[in-house]
Amino acid sequence: MTILLTSSSRHGTTDSIAGVIAQRLREAGLDVDEARPEEVTSVEGYDAFVLGSAIYMTRWTEQATDFTRRFREELSAHPVWAFSVGLSGVDKGEVSDPLRIGPVLLSLKAREHVTFSGRFDPAQLNLRERTIARMGGASEGDFRDWGAVCAFADSIASTLRGRA
Repeated sequence: MTILLTSSSRHGTTDSIAGVIAQRLREAGLDVDEARPEEVTSVEGYDAFVLGSAIYMTRWTEQATDFTRRFREELSAHPVWAFSVGLSGVDKGEVSDPLRIGPVLLSLKAREHVTFSGRFDPAQLNLRERTIARMGGASEGDFRDWGAVCAFADSIASTLRGRA
């Protein structure tokens, strides 16, 4: 069972979460390749996919969205899990309306989509991003819940080991 895990991150938080997911899947005995979505030229040979993206302006990054467009047909023939990272100012990282993330998730038919709170460090943002974050009420700090990240990865591993 070989998994492709892609993550699209602007400031490293999504990539750090993807790294923990990949590590847990490997510890469960699964083969995992990690890649940036824009660097993937083929998905041939993969049995499952885990796709992650940072959320900006309530949407996945263009790179993550483009990946799903380019490989929509192949993704539809395999199990897909998705995760979004951001919304540090939202209570418990929950998205009140998942459709606001964008139509990409509707086209994926993912087995599961979870939203993880991220890390908000204004020093890493440009002026425009800081202004938007302030207007949106984002709270400064690291809100990553590693227990929830590990539980998500363990759930994927359990499902895929049952298919092997």
